[in-house]
Amino acid sequence: MSTKTLNKWLLTILALVISVVHIVPFYILLTTAFKETGDFSSKWLFPNYFTLSNFTEAWERANLLNAFTNTFIITVGAAVLLIVFGSMAAYPLARVKSKLNQFVFYLFVAIMVIPPLAALVPLYNLVVRMGMINTHEIAILNNFAGFLPLTIFLYSGFIRSTIPKELEEAARIDGAGVMTIFFRIVFPLLRPVTATVLIISSVFIWNDYQFAIFFLQDSSVHTLTVTLSSFFGENQSNLNLVAAAALMASLPMIVLFLLLQKQFIAGLSAGSVKG
Repeated sequence: MSTKTLNKWLLTILALVISVVHIVPFYILLTTAFKETGDFSSKWLFPNYFTLSNFTEAWERANLLNAFTNTFIITVGAAVLLIVFGSMAAYPLARVKSKLNQFVFYLFVAIMVIPPLAALVPLYNLVVRMGMINTHEIAILNNFAGFLPLTIFLYSGFIRSTIPKELEEAARIDGAGVMTIFFRIVFPLLRPVTATVLIISSVFIWNDYQFAIFFLQDSSVHTLTVTLSSFFGENQSNLNLVAAAALMASLPMIVLFLLLQKQFIAGLSAGSVKG
């Protein structure tokens, strides 16, 4: 067996092991969610019956409709702001070569290294003074600010490596302005990296707990993660309900990734060619 073939087999085995490690917890979640409360059979085996009682009961008892609504509003609001303003900010950074732009770009890269919780105390004090505790707006703005550096980094790398300047120069000769060039020529070509930004930001915002627990304290604005944490505390002995609620909470992001996975991979690979 040649070295190349051996390396290929080793990589295949490694990929399978990593896949199993990620699939097993989700499999156990499925088997637990579809079993009745009194079913104490092995979590490794699917039940020989079909019931949705855990899902309906968890939906009502945990008030998941309210949690889904709050999480959806925050995730969509932050994602829209990131895509619009992140792409607009990345365009001049990618196209105009100057020391100032280079400094700003590396500043955003440096901000990405700072742990988000490092700014929690001053940010909380600011939010309290502004009277924005328990509002959707503060959650949207907080997530927008947190993911803006990464968004600009991905968009600028994609623009540099993928979109030819000749398209913009031709439009400029025809009399098009900067905003026209960006929204009519450049932005439609950003679809792969936009999918990447959408998936990365949406997954993290959808699953955010560390900031939601501080800024969204009232039950009327609780997100899914906060709702599930309290629901788990109330039902530690009834893991079937918790598993059903967790499965429902994870489905939207799973569907989003399945719909955009090809664009997601294309956006990551294209943006990493040239920074």
